[in-house]
Amino acid sequence: MGKEQYRIDMHSHYYGGGLVETISARQKRPYLRKANDGTLKMVAMNGEFPFTEHYYDHRVGLAEMNAQGLTHRLLTFPGALGVDLLPAHEIATAIYAFNDHLAELGAQTQGALIGLAGVPLADMDLACAEVLRIRRDLGLPGIILPSNYFNTLADMEEMRPLLDAANTYGCHIMLHPGLKVGEEPPARPTDHMQYRLSALDLQNSAAQVALTVILSDMLDAYPRVTFQVVNLGGTLPFIFERIESIARHRNPDAPFPTERLKRVWYDCASLGPRALEAAVKLLGADRIMLGSDYPIFKDDPYAHALAPADLSAQDKQQIAWKTADDLVTQLSALRENT
Repeated sequence: MGKEQYRIDMHSHYYGGGLVETISARQKRPYLRKANDGTLKMVAMNGEFPFTEHYYDHRVGLAEMNAQGLTHRLLTFPGALGVDLLPAHEIATAIYAFNDHLAELGAQTQGALIGLAGVPLADMDLACAEVLRIRRDLGLPGIILPSNYFNTLADMEEMRPLLDAANTYGCHIMLHPGLKVGEEPPARPTDHMQYRLSALDLQNSAAQVALTVILSDMLDAYPRVTFQVVNLGGTLPFIFERIESIARHRNPDAPFPTERLKRVWYDCASLGPRALEAAVKLLGADRIMLGSDYPIFKDDPYAHALAPADLSAQDKQQIAWKTADDLVTQLSALRENT
């Protein structure tokens, strides 16, 4: 198969690798409970959801990929679950085993499954050591971090040691919605919770994170780190003109650095063709990748979002595989040249 036939999904989540057993032994969030009808429910930080084999059996995921024509998929540690926020003495060993498992899956599938590791965030020394291990020893491309560490410049400062470690061998970092260590979940909306939390609030959160990345020194201070903001950068493709207007009228000597948005990577997980068209115009197809958010969403990202989009054939090829393939190749070169 030539690379032009690749379809690479760069946003999915995986709860296998021993995490099911770890979470099953817990009595506090996150934990698993059996419903009255016998089905399993994952009780997470912001509610609960049916916990099916799609979440923890990579063979089920591979079958879904094959049915949809996806050739590769990035499996991430389930960052939004909050497991990586637990006390390190409770969870570090399980995280290490999960990361080992991801590396094994990559080898078993000849690279069709690409693992994005977790780190024990409650102990920064251990987290930094694990970043070095997953890049140096396991060869995984990078890690997933909770985006609440990047909501503001002050929040980002807490991650300096980890970013320094990540810069050593080169590292990809997905900034995914999630809490900080010790942070309580926000109050739930009184109505339409799923729409308000999982759509409106989430998209605003992604935009806040992208803003922090481009307005901080992160892109320059850590040149061997690549940052992925999920969901096409949230609301940014739709409001950047207003942001530019604010700068033009209120800060005329400091125009908004819109071009810096093109130094970050994005995925189109759970979004559709209209959002993708707007994002390509702002960010460029060479910064955008397919994303499914599987198994939370099970749509084929190519058929659902990319195929119907009003984009050139070249842009569609870029998003379908080339942006992701170029990124993985770049990360491999960084590791080999350290």
